[in-house]
Parts: sequence; C-alpha cells; structure tokens
Amino acid sequence: MEFFKIRKDIPFMRHALIFNVISLVTFIAAVFFLFSRGLHLSVEFTGGTVMEVSYSQPADLSKVRGLVSGLGFADVQVQNFGTARDVMIRLPVQKGITSAQQSEKVLSALKADDPKVSLRRTEFVGPQVGDELAADGLKALGMVVAGIMIYLAFRFEWKFAVAAIIANLHDVIIILGFFAFFQWEFSLAVLAAVLAVLGYSVNESVVIFDRIRENFRRYRKMNTTEIIDNAITSTISRTIITHGSTQIMVLSMLLFGGETLHYFAMALTIGILFGIYSSVFVAAAIAMWLGIKREDLVKAAPRKDDGSMDPDDPNAGATV
Repeated sequence: MEFFKIRKDIPFMRHALIFNVISLVTFIAAVFFLFSRGLHLSVEFTGGTVMEVSYSQPADLSKVRGLVSGLGFADVQVQNFGTARDVMIRLPVQKGITSAQQSEKVLSALKADDPKVSLRRTEFVGPQVGDELAADGLKALGMVVAGIMIYLAFRFEWKFAVAAIIANLHDVIIILGFFAFFQWEFSLAVLAAVLAVLGYSVNESVVIFDRIRENFRRYRKMNTTEIIDNAITSTISRTIITHGSTQIMVLSMLLFGGETLHYFAMALTIGILFGIYSSVFVAAAIAMWLGIKREDLVKAAPRKDDGSMDPDDPNAGATV
C-alpha cells in the first residue's frame, strides 16, 4: 500500500548535521529540566492514601474529582475500577494529617453530596512501595534497552545497534524532559507509555535499517548517503500511513479519554512524533557518522581456487 508515491529521493542526510545539533540541544535541555525540576511523581511512587468507594448508580468522575479537589487535596487521581459505580481515589501524602483523617474527610464530603455512597476499602501506600516501583521501572527500562541492542546487533550490525539505542534514549529523555518542564504528573501509566514508545520507535528504525541493507545489495553504484536517502524516501508512505493511523487513535484518547488517560496519551503523542524524527535524523544519521558501509551488511562472494568469484553466486560482485 503506497498512497504517497515520491519519485525523487529527498536529500535527508544533506541536513543531518543541522538536525543533529537541534537534537543535541533539545536533549541537553531535557536533561537540564530533569535535574533542575525533577519529575512530578504520582501517588504510586511517592505514597499516599488509596480509597475505594461505591455508588448506587454510575458515578460522575468529574464531580467526584471536583469535590475532593475542593477539600485542598492537590494531584488527586479519580478513576473507575470494575464497574461504573465503583470509584478509586488516590490522595497524596500531606503533612500533619494521617491517612485515616484523609479518608474520613473525603468520605464526609462525598456523603454530603450523595448519602448512598459507601466506603469499600482504604489503605495507605507507603513511600517504600513507591521506591520499589521506581526501581522496578528503571530495571524494566534497562532490560528493554539491552534487549533492543542485542537484537539489532545480531540482526544488522553493531553500528546500527548503537545508532538505534541513541535514538531511542533520545526519545525517552525528550518525553521525560517535557514532563519535568511542565510538571505533568508521572504515573505508572506514563511509564508504560515510555516503554511502549521504546518499542514503537525501534520498529521504525528497523524498517529503515532493513531498507538500507536491501539497497546496499541492490544499488552498487550509490554511495552511503544516497543509499540512506533512498531508504528513507521509499519508506515514507508506510511511515505516514502507520504513524498517522496510530496518532489518530492516540489523539482520540488525549481529547476524549478524560484525565485518567490524558498523560498516558500525551506521552505517546510526544513519543510518536519524536520517534519518526529520531529514526530519520538521529538513528540513520548516526549510522552514517559511524561509517556504515556495504561491506558491513553484504557478505563477500565466495572465490574459486584460482581466486576468481563464482559467477553462479547471487552475491557475486556485491562488495566493492
């Protein structure tokens, strides 16, 4: 399927240096905000009170969120679980007030609005649990990065593996930088989105890398820059269709999914946009800077005893 047929190769690599400088500046800015402002961690990481309440009819989450926020609780998470009548409320830790006092205060406000609401469960999530979640999240991120590097090194070549990992980490740090700069809440859902972006971004890089390897075998008169430009141009139609369809779905979650899915969809939106950019101007460009060449991807043809190439071999003359 190719809705967007481009006849002439677009010289992406001609501007690779400029875009790499932009990427570096953006990356440094994201790291700066991460260290200067830090992430605004959710209750799942910092600890707090978790309440489960039940209504006699489907609950109005916006109304519940407004009632709880009106009590002076910031960064409250309100969402359904199980059925539309069951609501989970997450309250952050507050100095000078116990978990029992928090839940009693919230329940009183909810009962004042609807006397039929009942408390099903309340518990305190300690900071130690949050530390364990943060550590497990970092381990998951490290395992994903290591797995991607091993896969690409075996399937392609170590230069491609290094380029793809730099591009993927570029996407992850940019997402975290956005959340640090705007102080958006970083929850487990956002962490899941970051891990999803890692896999999504590397998929685009693999498609381009695979076309580069194919071009090295097919076009023996092209240099490396021309090979990469042709590979990116020839996959643009697929990129537009795939990422466009995905972005439409993610935007629907962002616009109509409510507060529960808002930051999850926001992280995916940033990741998808920067994933396309990094696959072209970061991964492919870094592979070019590392000196990827035909000999790295195309095996030399076997030679006869007299030193000449076997004319029946399909790779005969593949190397230069």
